[in-house]
Amino acid sequence: MAEKKYTLTYEGLKALEDELQDLNVNKKAENAEKLKEARAQGDLSENAEYDAAKDEQRDIHARIEEIEYILKNADVILEEEVDTERVSVGCTVKVRDMEYKEDMEYKIVGSTEADSLKGKISNESPVGKALIGAKKNQTVTVETMSGNIKYKVLEITRAS
Repeated sequence: MAEKKYTLTYEGLKALEDELQDLNVNKKAENAEKLKEARAQGDLSENAEYDAAKDEQRDIHARIEEIEYILKNADVILEEEVDTERVSVGCTVKVRDMEYKEDMEYKIVGSTEADSLKGKISNESPVGKALIGAKKNQTVTVETMSGNIKYKVLEITRAS
C-alpha cells in the first residue's frame, strides 16, 4: 500500500518543524522532570501525578511520531511558485456565496494545516475540493449535507 502524501505549504512545514523541535527539546524535558518529581513521592501504584506524567509522555511520543511521519511524506508547495490562473494549494482565493451575496477569503492548505477559524481550509474539505482547479469568475458547486452551495471565484492570489 502506498504511503499517504501530505500536502504542506512552506509555512505549514516550518510550523511542524518548530513543533517537533519544541516537543523534543522542551516538552520531553518538562515531562522528565514531572516523572522524576512523581517518582520521588514514593508508591507509584496509587500516584495520580505519575500516571498523568506517563500519559503525557505517551502523548508527546505519539505526536513526535506523527509529525515525523508527516514530514517524511510531505509534498511541500512553495507559495512563490503557485500558479494564480487556477485555485491550488498555497493560494488565497476570494469567493462570493451566490445565495447570500457574501464575500469570503480562504487560504487553501493541506489537511494538516487546516484551521477554519484562521480562514485556512483543506484541499480535501468539500469547499477546498470544489475550488481546486477553478479559474477566476468560475462558479463552483459545493455539495453539503444541507444542500448545494454555489461560490463564484472572484480573485486568486499567492498566499503570503
